[in-house]
Amino acid sequence: MRRPTRTDLRTTVVALCVGAMALAGCGGDDGASPASTTASTPTTTAPGSATSGGDRGDAAVSILVTNDDGYAADGIDALVNALGTLEDVEVTVVAPLEQQSGSGGRSHSGPLAVSDVTLKSGHPAKAVDGFPADTVRVAMDEMGLDVDLTISGINAGQNLGPIVDVSGTVGAARASVARGVPALAVSSGSGTPEFQYDNAVPLVLEWVEENRSALAAGDAEVEVANLNVPSCDSGEIRGMVEVPSDAKGDPSQALADQDCASTQPVNGDTPEVQAFLNGYATLTEVPDEPLTPAEVVPVDPSTEPTEPPATELPGTTVAPPEATSSTTMTSTTEKATD
Repeated sequence: MRRPTRTDLRTTVVALCVGAMALAGCGGDDGASPASTTASTPTTTAPGSATSGGDRGDAAVSILVTNDDGYAADGIDALVNALGTLEDVEVTVVAPLEQQSGSGGRSHSGPLAVSDVTLKSGHPAKAVDGFPADTVRVAMDEMGLDVDLTISGINAGQNLGPIVDVSGTVGAARASVARGVPALAVSSGSGTPEFQYDNAVPLVLEWVEENRSALAAGDAEVEVANLNVPSCDSGEIRGMVEVPSDAKGDPSQALADQDCASTQPVNGDTPEVQAFLNGYATLTEVPDEPLTPAEVVPVDPSTEPTEPPATELPGTTVAPPEATSSTTMTSTTEKATD
């Protein structure tokens, strides 16, 4: 059965709006306007691209970038720097304030503090004091961000096979898909002294370019694509293979080191974890929802961000969110290494 695309979803919403016009007006193309909006959303526009959605070319793509390692992590910085080399790509970063590895698709049910921050290389971003899935909720439901794609990562540690449901990286991607926006979760393998984010960068850029036209046109399938890229102690990545997602198996095997010097044959029928451990980057489609529904955590009314936190991040301006929307994500459960 063909999966819905963004165009399909928008067409459905428009039809519903037309049918309901006698009773009430409808919002934008996606069917709803955010309850309220926080401070202006920081974006980074690549050379040659326009700065507003209305002026972008037919093949221009707007991307929300988030992660589960927090806005100060090396992986998200490497990803944003790489995306900045593409023409006609507009990038907005909304990421967790702190490390949130292993949080899966957990989310909060109330307003959260949002801070103006910068990534390690100086790119502007919003930091949300919540889970990875919360960053997507804040970006899309409260800031009103309308994007063609969400990329979550680059994560420090693989997220594949039987451990995807505890991955905050995948959890954020699932929160995007739940809102009708295709998502790519990207993770760098563990097992070397340093995570080799540069191994993942060219594969991410290639994926974006291959899917650019469909994404810009709203014709891309609304699904979670999950890319895991080995870190190599010796040898180099042997290639990339598209394989089915394998939620069964031994989690400890999914967390093992990768052997990029392996000569074991790998093809599209090779189990996901086996292909990855033998030096191949794996691209899979993971289910939109985890096996067990993700927890929704109520925000303690006594700690709701009615005022900026007393202690601000160095060099940042803390903006309390104006939104009071209780829209939440209940679909998802990163990484055991995450």
